[in-house]
Amino acid sequence: MSGSDQLSAVFSALADPTRRAILAELADRDATVTELTAPFTISMPAVSRHLKALERAGLISRTRSGKLRMSRIEAAPLREAAEWIERYRRFWDTSLTRLDAHLAAVQAAGRPTDGSAIPDSESPGKAHDKEN
Repeated sequence: MSGSDQLSAVFSALADPTRRAILAELADRDATVTELTAPFTISMPAVSRHLKALERAGLISRTRSGKLRMSRIEAAPLREAAEWIERYRRFWDTSLTRLDAHLAAVQAAGRPTDGSAIPDSESPGKAHDKEN
């Protein structure tokens, strides 16, 4: 799977709250389907379907030991998604920092920042009063 296809699969899998909850459980420990079903009000087959979706996205791996089939979280795809999101966090941080600087400059110059505070001398009513 190419990088962008992998990223799409990861975000698609993470879009479901049950899958995110399953990943949270697996972040603490490896678990069986039975163990993962316990906190939910959904059936074991439904949890199995969620696990298959997580596995297709590369977010978990599953191993068999005798009768037990354990699921384990795989961190690499999450790291790649976090790195992708981080680029946009930096973009917004930079944009907001520039906006803060602009607003500080506007305020330091004594200009209104929202257009609502017009000095008395520039107020239409005051200008009219001065003419009379």
